[in-house]
Amino acid sequence: MNLTSLRAAIEKWLHRQWQRRGVWAWAMAPLALLFGLILKIRALRFKKLLYPHDQINIPILVVGNIYIGGTGKTPVVIALVKQLSALGWQPGVISRGYGTDIGDQPLLGQGSVDAKQFGDEPALITHETGVPIAVHPNRHQACLDLITQFPHINLIISDDGLQHLRLPRDIELVVQDARGTGNGWLLPAGPLREPVSRLSTVHAVLTRIDEAPLNAKKQSALLAVTHHSATNLRKTSISLQICRFRHLLSGQTQEPASFVSFVHTLSVTAVAGIANPQRFFASLQKAGIPLAQALALPDHFSFDHSPFASLSADVILLTGKDAIKCKALIDDRLWVAEVDMTFADPEFLPWLNHQLQAKASRLSPD
Repeated sequence: MNLTSLRAAIEKWLHRQWQRRGVWAWAMAPLALLFGLILKIRALRFKKLLYPHDQINIPILVVGNIYIGGTGKTPVVIALVKQLSALGWQPGVISRGYGTDIGDQPLLGQGSVDAKQFGDEPALITHETGVPIAVHPNRHQACLDLITQFPHINLIISDDGLQHLRLPRDIELVVQDARGTGNGWLLPAGPLREPVSRLSTVHAVLTRIDEAPLNAKKQSALLAVTHHSATNLRKTSISLQICRFRHLLSGQTQEPASFVSFVHTLSVTAVAGIANPQRFFASLQKAGIPLAQALALPDHFSFDHSPFASLSADVILLTGKDAIKCKALIDDRLWVAEVDMTFADPEFLPWLNHQLQAKASRLSPD
């Protein structure tokens, strides 16, 4: 087993442990208590500092999670950018840029940017939406630079950043998947970056239900919040579905039904370097794609060296997040599974639009 496979196996094992309160969870419980204490001290420190909007006189919408790793934040950001733009907003996006060496100043770009410089998720967001993006660990500074460089924007959406307390925010959305809050414990005993009670303080919780059929009881549990005092909390489910397949080199696209017929007699391998690769593989099988092989890579895999050379497949399927880093790889077998996200609650977007308009009115200098 090579280092990449070992890392992926460890991540998979940890997520299994975090779904129950077994030996691992109880062994790590003292460290989880210490982590919880650190979170409380940190929250009190930042509360005293009171980072204001400062020169940011437009609403800031944070899309985050409390479960470590990928729950589907980036697809939600892309969907929100597209749908809020259709309602008349002119958004810009900020992101940390995981795994990149940004330097002292934020990187700014729009449309086609280098994923190695900006990070895979920021590159995918601006590629899919065309909106301006600023990348830096200091998201507050990223906001300021984004507004200076692109003064027309009237809304900032933060891809992640729920725990970045230096960043002022007007609306907080939490994205969770079928794993919910796992065993309900903080790292490292559980998968949580913040206590479950944090869900009672955000504006909305969006729960992915596309990964596996969920009965009514399971859906109710996932959409539940521990603190009944959160009477204004909005809760809705979201669904991410494959809408088309795109050939990476030519740009040719096919609808799912025609693509299933196209690969019917071919050997198909799926490759995913995301936080939950099994989610991608399951979505392909649900779409009717027969997989001869599924290769799970660590999240944010760089693709500096092609992992495809040793694969004997006729067709290799990638996620959009991985494909954005594979543009330079000349391999005619590469196809991208593109997705669309929908909100189960038809009133969610109107509600969010109203909330943002109210915030914008209060922040306006006029």
